[in-house]
Amino acid sequence: MMGLGYHGYDALQKIGGGAYNVPDGVDIRGRYNEEFSKILTKDALQFVADLQREFRNHIKYAMECRKEAKRRYNEGALPCFDLATRYVRDGDWVCASVPPAVADRKVEITGPVERKMIINALNSGAKVFMADFEDALSPTWENLMRGQVNLKDAVEGTISFNDTARNRVYKLNNQTAKLFVRPRGWHLPEAHIFIDGEPAAGCLVDFGLYFYHNFANFRRTQGAGFGPFFYLPKMEHSREAKIWNSVFERAEKMTGIERGSIRATVLIETLPAVFQMDEILYELRDHSVGLNCGRWDYIFSYVKTFQGHPDRLLPDRFLVGMGQHFMRSYSDLLIRTCHRRGVHAMGGMGSLHYAAQIPIRDDPKANEAALDLVRKDKLREVRAGHDGTWASHPGLIPAIMEIFMTNMGNTPNLIEKMKREDAANLTEEDLLERPRGVRTMEGLRLNTRVGIQYLAAWLTGTGSVPLYNLMEDAATAEISRVQNWQWLKYGVDLDGDGLGVHVNRELFGRVVEEEMARIERQVGPERFKRGMYKQACKIFTRQCTAPTLDDFLTFDAYNHIVLHHPKGTSKL
Repeated sequence: MMGLGYHGYDALQKIGGGAYNVPDGVDIRGRYNEEFSKILTKDALQFVADLQREFRNHIKYAMECRKEAKRRYNEGALPCFDLATRYVRDGDWVCASVPPAVADRKVEITGPVERKMIINALNSGAKVFMADFEDALSPTWENLMRGQVNLKDAVEGTISFNDTARNRVYKLNNQTAKLFVRPRGWHLPEAHIFIDGEPAAGCLVDFGLYFYHNFANFRRTQGAGFGPFFYLPKMEHSREAKIWNSVFERAEKMTGIERGSIRATVLIETLPAVFQMDEILYELRDHSVGLNCGRWDYIFSYVKTFQGHPDRLLPDRFLVGMGQHFMRSYSDLLIRTCHRRGVHAMGGMGSLHYAAQIPIRDDPKANEAALDLVRKDKLREVRAGHDGTWASHPGLIPAIMEIFMTNMGNTPNLIEKMKREDAANLTEEDLLERPRGVRTMEGLRLNTRVGIQYLAAWLTGTGSVPLYNLMEDAATAEISRVQNWQWLKYGVDLDGDGLGVHVNRELFGRVVEEEMARIERQVGPERFKRGMYKQACKIFTRQCTAPTLDDFLTFDAYNHIVLHHPKGTSKL
């Protein structure tokens, strides 16, 4: 990772006509903005720098361990339960009691940290709003810093938004959802803030700035003495949870709040992590409020983990739902593990076929059919024992809430009621069973179309995009990308539509060309020209045809959204 060279100093750092007051060793390369300077105060930056200095080597080691695990999987190994930590899985320990403020989490809504989105989500009637710095946000400097400003205003209760187009002012209701914040994963750098000459860890910037400015207000107004609350993404091993636990302890100590105040839900969205669920909860046991089924990323991780295994090819992405044995096993084991340890087992956004569904306004019949599928998926979740679930759109909340209320009775959660001891018998084979289903030309086309359109939006600063009546974010785009890569690498036969076509680079090139023409027709020539579709197509095509699979779609794309002020020439 290369930068512009190091110019940290304890001084007013002039950027584009303004000045950030930075502590020693901190170098801000993002645009100056007066509002941002209220977030990027000297004390807040010192707090982030202290976390970075204490934990950067732990993070680097964890990332090296990920690489080593990948090498083993590529050589034929399979993820499995760790014999060395069997004592943790067999022990009868429990996590700290769930704070009363978040005992009831029946429906949670998620979305990026945009101002209007935050107000609407907090007012939505959901129990929890997860404000997202990760998969639903394109991490431009503007998005990240404006997001911090928005969250500070939200916690203070002063947030409002004047929509001039609709001549409407948005404000918070008296009753709002509880706020959880999802920082970025361990692997992502923040290229606009350098600490001691290297980019800061994106997650420590997101966590540190938010926590520093909001912990006192949050505990007073939302957490009833607890909080702030977080969602933690993309972990692959309990050693990564251990770092988060240490970060929380350090933050509590630095601010003088009680140990165990901060609480977090971990997304189980990588295949290796499903074999580490007990260990992850154990490491975070004083700071945990459960685990969540991050289904889309989990499917992406299945392909990524088995990229060297030609016998584990996925069918069309719409066929990889909770009906697949490996997906159902993962959900059941998560519920059993969480309830055994006294914390929430949260359901996900839904299987790809339907529950990322958003209302279809111009077709009542199609809308009702989609809503029916959402209801079935959520009914399956609550009957399995999930304590709550995610909704992809405010319009779906009443229907989902009704299902959970009806099936849970008066209890805030099912932690004591649904122990799921039957899931204790689930084996490594259950969690790794090959998905069944066919592959089709339409599957290849859809992957290509969705991947390019999502990436084009991401490059222009939008991280959550409605496409074809589904809400797409980085996780669904990742499935599109890795599936195309897998099919190309192993030259699969498309066996589901009677065409018997063999996937190769020539076919893929033709599909890309045809789908780009289709996108242009759909969005119109003017918008197509203005958008970043050609650049997105280039990045997506390169990643689908690369000899080795890139770990993340956004790694390469991130270089295209980093803007240094004064403008430099660095490339990360």
